[in-house]
Amino acid sequence: MLSDIPGKRISIDVDSYVVFDLETTGLSPVVDEIVEIAAVRVINGQVVDEFQTLVNPQMHIPYQASKISGITDEMVSDAPFIEEALCSFLEFVGDMVLVGHNIHSFDLKFINKASKKCWEKVLSNDYVDTLLLSKKKLPNMRHNLGILAEHYFISSAGAHRALADCIMNQRVYECLKQEPDPDSDSELICPKCNSPLKLREGKFGKFFGCTSFPNCRYTRDL
Repeated sequence: MLSDIPGKRISIDVDSYVVFDLETTGLSPVVDEIVEIAAVRVINGQVVDEFQTLVNPQMHIPYQASKISGITDEMVSDAPFIEEALCSFLEFVGDMVLVGHNIHSFDLKFINKASKKCWEKVLSNDYVDTLLLSKKKLPNMRHNLGILAEHYFISSAGAHRALADCIMNQRVYECLKQEPDPDSDSELICPKCNSPLKLREGKFGKFFGCTSFPNCRYTRDL
């Protein structure tokens, strides 16, 4: 939904949400434009609907961008302009929480630039960025969406087209939700004595230690 106030990034797990992804003419929200918008609506962890539209950016799509996404000038020549495409996307999204990979720094900047241009408003939906979530929960991994998909044995077929990336992203998010939260003491249980584990600070950095210490000396690396 549109408002004068942008949505907030949230860190709670949500079961009903919309995953979205864009393809663009380049990496700069200032000078580049959207060429594709896709989304999937998820209710209680299950995909129930899909949305996809090409967008005529009213500019040439550079070779490098076409090479990545496969979207060419010819493909978007009869596509709707951004105002029409964005209206359809906003209707699909409604007031649901948004989920996406690197949307905090990339996709939402493009969406909000277009919204400001069309209506002088920005997207007010709260959102979860799975890039930032993966950095928090899997600090020792690379956080590229394709690498995360491989880690969870999720197919990356069709990657770099928006709808395929949405479907992959949704499955990755559901897996990330199952990972223990390093900031939460209550989610981790000692496998030796069933007492809660607590985040502690030691000589060599942070770790999880059993709250039954010194009777139980179990520890787990962060």
